[in-house]
Amino acid sequence: MLKQVECKIIAALMVAVFLLAIPALAFAKSEINQSFIGSVAIKGTDPVAYFTEKRAQKGSPKFTHRWKGGEWRFKNATNRDAFAADPEKYAPNSAAIAPGP
Repeated sequence: MLKQVECKIIAALMVAVFLLAIPALAFAKSEINQSFIGSVAIKGTDPVAYFTEKRAQKGSPKFTHRWKGGEWRFKNATNRDAFAADPEKYAPNSAAIAPGP
């Protein structure tokens, strides 16, 4: 009887550890800073505007580009196309510390 209880406790602990690890694994896959709601990169800020306008500009859902598992938003089609042509040039060096709006 005691062994059955011990086995059930161990099984329950293993299930709990597994369930707690799933969200951590999901977030670990992303190379970019995404919000908890969806996959919008760097809080929807246009990364090209940092270079062209020297300040943060909110991107629009009308002008998007998918890269590295995230949706990148842009102020206009010109910025979107520039990013699509060379994302490494415009993406933050470390998306984890990228400034947001």
